[in-house]
Parts: sequence; structure tokens; C-alpha cells
Amino acid sequence: MERKPVPYRAPDEEGLVKLSRPKTKAAGLASVVKAGKVVSKSLGWTRGAKTMFSLNQKGGVDCPGCAWPDPDDERSKLGEYCENGAKAIAEEATKKSIGAGFFQKNSIQDLSMLSDYQLSQLGRLREPLVLPAHSNNYQSISWEDAFAIIGHQLKELSDPNQAVFYTSGRTSNEAAFLYQLLARQYGTNNLPDCSNMCHESSGVALAETLGIGKGSVSLEDFNETDLILIMGQNPGTNHPRMLTALEKAKSRDATIITANPIPEAGLLGFRNPQKIKGLLGATTSLTDLYVPLNINSDLALLKAIMHLMHMEDQKKPGKVFDMNFIKSRTEGFDDFLDSLKAQNFAQLCRTCGLEEELVIQVAKEIMAAKKMIVCWAMGLTQHRNAVETIKEIVNLLLVKGSIGKPGAGSCPVRGHSNVQGDRTMGIWEQPPEWFLSNLSQTFNFQPPREIGFNTIEAIKAMHRGYAKVFIAMGGNFHSATPDTDFTSEALQKCELTVQISTKLNRSHLVTGKTALILPCLARTDKDYQDSGLQQVSVENSMGIVHATRGVLDPISPHLKSEPAIVAGMAKATLGNDNRWDQWVADYDAIRDLIQQVVPGFEQYNQRLADPSGFYLPNVAREGTFLKGKAHFTVTSVPHHPKNSDEYIMMTIRSHDQFNTTIYGLDDRYRGIKKGRRVLMMNEGDMRKAELHPQDKVNIHSTYDGKTRSVYNFKVIPYPIPLGNVAGYFPETNPLVPVDLVAEKSHTPVSKSIKVTVSKVQG
Repeated sequence: MERKPVPYRAPDEEGLVKLSRPKTKAAGLASVVKAGKVVSKSLGWTRGAKTMFSLNQKGGVDCPGCAWPDPDDERSKLGEYCENGAKAIAEEATKKSIGAGFFQKNSIQDLSMLSDYQLSQLGRLREPLVLPAHSNNYQSISWEDAFAIIGHQLKELSDPNQAVFYTSGRTSNEAAFLYQLLARQYGTNNLPDCSNMCHESSGVALAETLGIGKGSVSLEDFNETDLILIMGQNPGTNHPRMLTALEKAKSRDATIITANPIPEAGLLGFRNPQKIKGLLGATTSLTDLYVPLNINSDLALLKAIMHLMHMEDQKKPGKVFDMNFIKSRTEGFDDFLDSLKAQNFAQLCRTCGLEEELVIQVAKEIMAAKKMIVCWAMGLTQHRNAVETIKEIVNLLLVKGSIGKPGAGSCPVRGHSNVQGDRTMGIWEQPPEWFLSNLSQTFNFQPPREIGFNTIEAIKAMHRGYAKVFIAMGGNFHSATPDTDFTSEALQKCELTVQISTKLNRSHLVTGKTALILPCLARTDKDYQDSGLQQVSVENSMGIVHATRGVLDPISPHLKSEPAIVAGMAKATLGNDNRWDQWVADYDAIRDLIQQVVPGFEQYNQRLADPSGFYLPNVAREGTFLKGKAHFTVTSVPHHPKNSDEYIMMTIRSHDQFNTTIYGLDDRYRGIKKGRRVLMMNEGDMRKAELHPQDKVNIHSTYDGKTRSVYNFKVIPYPIPLGNVAGYFPETNPLVPVDLVAEKSHTPVSKSIKVTVSKVQG
């Protein structure tokens, strides 16, 4: 029987979107009520309370919802989590589950007609499943037979580089380390991960300028800083616990400046739900200066600020630029300064779409601050010039001497809970030589030296028929990646696709000729191995490694832990090596291996016993930098020429989602409910295009002679600069060309896509 084609996307939404005025305050009682409802509905009160009171507590469960660090000192007994953390836990700890009987009744074609939200509500996967070639329905399979299929397919490949081992940031340090070991013992560095699509630009820029591809600040620095500049970030939805750190900074008279194309409730006002007065409505105003700049004009803004700083420093030598720091701790300042002098301030402001007076005001605040922190997220990392923009942030920190000292530094805020830890563990397509040498010495084999495929290269390799086996440890690769139609075709050309997952998503429906679903334990599940109850570890955005322990009985006896799944695949592929069984029997053994390979993990097991965890070495935080010097960079302001009917579109999250996991159809803070296929536009642009609220439009992007389209989106008036529009991902991902990536980091350019809009007639 020939398999029927699978639609790439769910049907369009019907009915009008419900609109209200965007909120100017985040969290508070409404957030607590929402969190309580979703937890009680999915878990019940007893199971829910057991989980939530352990969440982000010392010795408890690390929330999978983001990578924001937990306080080193006391943590709130009311709840050290946020609304979206509660939603994430409700998703993974739900009592609902589906198995072979469900899939016998529902083909992949049937399931493809459900929305992403509907798929997420079906429940946990409770047994391993196989989609045989030519079949339209998944069916039950034993773990032994599933591993045998993987081993057979991998051993049949003529070149190890025909296999791709993808990783999501949910994966623990222990599982990630074993996973990269499997891939490299098999013979490939094809280890793309979700970092390729989010903060890869940060890692490249920071490594080249400061010597380490991680941020330099700790949570304590927020208590000591004078000024926080937040760029391209929406913490109220994506990292809500960051708002508590900002509130503390405000209580110590820190200034907060926000630069973002649209205003976000979480950066305007915060009602702290961990305080009685916050629940009663008391609001802390966070942003002192809001800078509504054009999409991807952040680099121009930074140059405009430093241009003014240089002019002031000429009047008051040494009072603005920290010349002692610059001369003793940096290189490349003279070239940087020559480039800065050549800038035209008025033109830079026009590029940003800002009044000169506002930029002058921002520059004055920055000049007055002795210590500053710059925070950013994917609003900066997903542009063609993303690496240069982040290097310009470093330039600003360097001229201020605001790096490597308390209360100052760089703060890339990562989204997934262990995406930084996975990279530390060696999940990287281009590992450094010292890492490979340490692997060789520890495990007595020669790892491959050839650079592997990143995410974009992996998609292209599958599409041209070269890569034939795709294995994903977590995530939703199909929906998270750009150019949805192209990616769908790529996956369907594979001989085998394997998804190691907790719940159903669209990547289980767009598959290779044969597909496997391997259901794994979640963070909240107790993990029993031969030596007893296990713990795993993760690394947060600020380089702290700490333990996480499940507290719930698994919903099915047929689930395996991620380390156990990796070991099963390894034995089926590489030979029946009993060491894999020994490592999985007691995760302490895995950590003993990690400390032999990765610097900073000495006495790993002993230090992990500290409930607060431990900090990894960080040359930027310590002020030593790479070879003792930080590097200034000469950058160029990007230009975005477009036709009169074109707009620059950025993809964004709603408040009811985490990455591609859709919790619901409401974006409460932005006042958009009951729909996700929406396009946010400036009212002036709407009038010019003769569009009205809730008009249906098709959106098109044309690159390299190819037009990509999404259909039947509703136009929503929104406070976004003229010429700019915004839409949710993954719904707008089909518009992002697979070949349009950031320079050096190869991150998809999902935040600055030129689009046109056509009204749907009738």
C-alpha cells in the first residue's frame, strides 16, 4: 500500500480573532489564576501541587520552560516559577496519554488536519511506535526491535555523514554527552541542534570578541548594576522570572532602557505574583525609556549612541570612555574609533526610525551609568547581520569598561532550558580540537575531524538525498526550522526518521519512509535505573550547573530515559559494548566521564551535591578574556532596500506558546485571542494598503526568484513602526528561505524577511 501524501500544515482558522487593548502590565493575580487552571486541568490538584512545589526548588525539578537561573539564596516557597513554566509542566506532566490503539484509529493524514494546539492536547506518548514504509498508521513495536531498525539503517549507510543526530535544548547534560559520543564513535560530527536556530549568533560573536561564547553576568550582577539595556527581547512571555530580577534592580535605582519594535507588557509594568501586594495589583514600572526602533536597526542605534559618547568624550577626555580599561584590556580600539567617527548621527537615527532627541536621551543615561548590563534574545540573533550586531554590543560594553566586573556585562538570554549545557557537552557540528583530543584519550578512538552539518546544512543534505537517517533527541524539527515546504520535502526523502519525544508534534507526521517514535521520560518523571533513583544536570543561561530530579511516577512502564535510549541505539549500532549498560545503570558514571573530557567539571558528582549547583569558568566574567585581551570590532550598518509595497516581517511567539509548543490560542498581553494566523501591522500601513481590521490577506516573500506564501491571515492593527509587520511562528516559517541565514552563524533570518501582502477577495 502506498502512503498517502501528508499535508504540510493544518487547515486555516475560521471566525474572527477577538481583540482588546494591549496590556501594559504583566503577571499578577491573572497569571496565578491562569497557571492554577492549566495545572489543575492537566495534573489534578494533588499531582499538580506535588510537582509545582518542587519546581525550581533546590533538589527539585528544573523547569523546562526557559534557561533563566534560579536565585542562589532563598527561593519563594509560594512558587519559584512563572505562568509559562506552569504551562510547560502541565504539558509534560499531564495524566493523558496515547498509545498504539489511538494510532490504529487515527492515520497520520487524519492527525495532520489537527492544529499544533490540538496535537499538544492529546497527551503523553506511552509506548514505542513504528510507521512502516507504505503504511499510514503508527503501530506498536518493542524497544529491542526499534533499536534493531536504527542499528540496521545506520550500518547500511555507505558514509557515516549520511546520518544526522539532532538535539533539542531540553536534553540533560548526561544524555547529551552520551549522544555526541554515539555520533562520534559512529563516525560523524553531524550534531546540529536548536542553538543553530536561536543563539548561535551570540556564541560566535562573543567567542570572537571576549573568548567565550556565553554571557558574562550572574544573577547577582542585576543587584549591583546602574543600567540595563534590553534589546530584541520579550521576557514577560519568554523568560518571565527575569522580571523579578529587573524589579530588584529597579528597587536599587537602576535605569532600564528597552529597544524593541513593539512594546511588550512585561517590560512596561510588573505585578510580582510572589508578593501579596503584587497579587493585589501593585505594579512596578520597569522601562524608563522605550525605544521603538525599526526591525533590525539595533546596530545603527548602538552606533548612534556611541557616536554621541565619543563627541562627549572629546569635550571631557576620560570621563565617558574608560580609557584605562581600553588601553590595558582591549585590542582594536583605534580602528573602531576611526569607523565610529565616520558615522552620520542623523542618518543613523533615520535608519532606526527614531527622533534624534530620544537617542540623545538614551546616550545620556548610558554615559551617566558606571556599570551596565546589556540583555538580548532572538530579536537580535536572527538577522543576516546578527553576529555584527552582537559584536557592536560588545563594543559598547568595552568603551564603558562594563565587562568583567560586578554589576556589568553581557547577558544573552537563552530560551530552552539546557541549550547552553548541550553545547558544553559537545553537541556541536564543529567541536574544538581540545574536545576531540580529550574524547580520544578517554575512550580510545579517533573522533572525526571533518566539520559536520549545522541545522540548515542538514536540511539541504536530506533534501538532495544525501542524508538518509535523521534522529532527533527532542524538539519539533519540522515546525521549528525555516522554509516549511522545503524542510517537509527533505524529511520525507529520508529512509528513516527517529523522534525521541514525550508528546506528539508535527515532526511525527512528516516523516521518512520508515519512522520511529521513541517515548522518553520527562523532567518531572522519576528515573529509576539499576542503581536506584537517578538525577540529571543542566546548565542555565548564566553558566550554573545544577541537578534536577523527577518527582512523579511515569505515566507508562514502557518509557525509557534519554540516556537509556542513547545506550540502546549505541549497542545496536556500534556493537554490544557493556560499558553503555554500566553508564546507564548509574548516571554518576556518566558524570565521571564528563569530568575527564570537559574542563570545569572536576569533581562533578561531589559539586553537584550542592543544592545551588556550581559556576563554570568564564573568562569574560573573570575579566581575563582570550589571551588576556578583548577585541573591538569594526562593523557596518545594514541596509534594507525594499519596494513601496514591501514590509520587513519578524516572527514572534504568542504568550500561549513555548517555541513550537502551542498552549492555547490567546496572546493575552497583546490583546489577541482565539487565533494565531494573524499579521500585526501599523495602522498607517493598513490605511495606505486599504486594509481594515480582520481583513484576510495572503503573505508572500520572494527571494532568488522563488515566491513563498502563507494564506488567510487576519490583519491586526498594532503599535509597530511603519513598514514593519509581525506574525507568529511556526505559522509564518514557510516564508523564511532556507538559504537566507546570518553571516558566520548560519542562523535562519527569521526576524527580518521582506514580504508583500495581498488581500483575499470575497
